Amino acid sequence: MLGAAAADREAAMKRRWTLGMVGLLALAPAGGAAAACATDAEVAAFAASFLARTPAAALGAGGDLADARCTQEKLVATLSQTMGPVVGFKAGLTSTPAQERFGATEPVLGVLYRDMMLEDGAEVPAAFGAAPLFEADLILVVGDAGVNDATTPAEVMAHVAEVRPFIELPDLALAPGEPMTAATITAMGVGARLGVLGAALPVEDPQAMADALEAMTVTVRAADGTVMAEAPGGAVLGHPANAALWLRSQGIAFAPGDLISVGSFGPLLPPAEAGGRASVTYAALPGDPVVSVVFAE
Repeated sequence: MLGAAAADREAAMKRRWTLGMVGLLALAPAGGAAAACATDAEVAAFAASFLARTPAAALGAGGDLADARCTQEKLVATLSQTMGPVVGFKAGLTSTPAQERFGATEPVLGVLYRDMMLEDGAEVPAAFGAAPLFEADLILVVGDAGVNDATTPAEVMAHVAEVRPFIELPDLALAPGEPMTAATITAMGVGARLGVLGAALPVEDPQAMADALEAMTVTVRAADGTVMAEAPGGAVLGHPANAALWLRSQGIAFAPGDLISVGSFGPLLPPAEAGGRASVTYAALPGDPVVSVVFAE
């Protein structure tokens, strides 16, 4: 049972999530029909497939992003009953390779659930989802609500308490032949399934950390040391902290403790190609941190 503080935080997150979605739907073109959310039955069917790790039919295939965001709100309400409350937000498709793969021209908005978060070195099944993938990511932990007034990466970092290496383990979930577009990815919640958190790096000097995030090189390695992908910090929207600014532009208001997934530094990768283990190194961040995940057959 949730304690009073945890319950208050969960309620506040739900209010901010709903208000954010209301703001996003208000951005839909004027004069059009109301957002065509998926039906409750369609959302329930997708959620059942997702939780069973079986391929699903796409949600939001015939709609626009406003429709997709409406559908996502319904799906979040359903999945949070199993995956825990929303503890943060994610900007997906933030790198050029990721956008090119799905024909997107800007990022997509999703959420992070409490129970998807694993610790460094966690072991997960190689088939942890219906369409499992992994990517080099990064988490910013919000320190205070002043981040909502930031306009530059350095200003964002002045209100971030910690930076954490992060391997996201998304599940694109859809059955073969189903449309994989920015709208269907948004409708499914940007595939949030699991993620592995590295050790926290306290932000003691915001400008120095902002500079390090821009200068860092992010390298993904397989179990045998083979480099699977490599990208500079600027591969994410020019600077990882710009993900927070983009999420703000989408109507999200952050609170202390919120997690921000900045998105992928390079391509989405299949676990089968990692040889049983993947690691991500962040050269130029303090201590050149590494985070890893084990893929069990």
